[in-house]
Amino acid sequence: MQGIRNLFRSAWSSAERLEDKTVVITGANTGIGKETAIDLAKRGAKIIMACRDMERGEAAKKEVIESSGSENVLCMKLDLADSKSIREFAEAINKDEPKLNILVNNAGVMVCPYGKTADGFEMQIGVNHFGHFLLTHLLIDLIKRSAPARIITVSSIAHSWSSMNLEDINSEKSYDKNRAYSQSKLANVLFTRSLAKRLEGTGVTTYSLHPGVVQTDLWRHVNAPTRAIMKMVSPFTKNSCQGAQTSIYCAVEPSLDKESGGYYSDCAPANCSAAGKDDVVAQKLWDMSCQMLSLSNLDIE
Repeated sequence: MQGIRNLFRSAWSSAERLEDKTVVITGANTGIGKETAIDLAKRGAKIIMACRDMERGEAAKKEVIESSGSENVLCMKLDLADSKSIREFAEAINKDEPKLNILVNNAGVMVCPYGKTADGFEMQIGVNHFGHFLLTHLLIDLIKRSAPARIITVSSIAHSWSSMNLEDINSEKSYDKNRAYSQSKLANVLFTRSLAKRLEGTGVTTYSLHPGVVQTDLWRHVNAPTRAIMKMVSPFTKNSCQGAQTSIYCAVEPSLDKESGGYYSDCAPANCSAAGKDDVVAQKLWDMSCQMLSLSNLDIE
């Protein structure tokens, strides 16, 4: 019902300014990440585009500068499929940036063939969850010093189509690309929930969201029948600019200042699945993530 109600809400817009704010956006060289970068740059923020492919990243940076009219845009190398790259990126941010007010965990891979990250994780859970978990962990002290601050993680309605298989998180016993994608998006919702609890009272708030069914590069791995369906429903899908609106809403909407840990869609609170509210599984996932990433600090104090 929430989704139907949201269809009839007037489009969200805000004149909120972000001067003196610093924003990191992962996967900002394409799709909704790039549109988020353009919008937040227009609002006066310093934008750090964290991109795996620096050639495409630099091209996108030019586009963000031209579209926003802001020169305060950087492009930095970040490969979320490699913990070494994540650590190098975080080290550079911690060294060079006095503050980090908004972190948008936007990058993702979707329904790709089975593959592994540099650290041996299944690619979808590795990039979509473990990569962002590690990145957030390494930047959290800077984010807390910059409070009020926000951490936004782009999930999907697909989170509700699966459960967490903690006994086989890397899909080594069997691999279903759709299930693995859904599991990674559920992990995003649970991570946001866990993070909110650990950050209570710090002035740092967290949000996960469904951007809508968006026409982006992410669909390149879907099979021919799914592509045909996507073509048929394309009049009802969102372009990248429309798809970025809920990310932008979670980044700037003043009324969310006191909200944390929730799930959003169409620039409004939305209902996540029952699995997305399971605090026992959320805690197990948190502990497992710390263990698998060799993080000795099991909690963000």
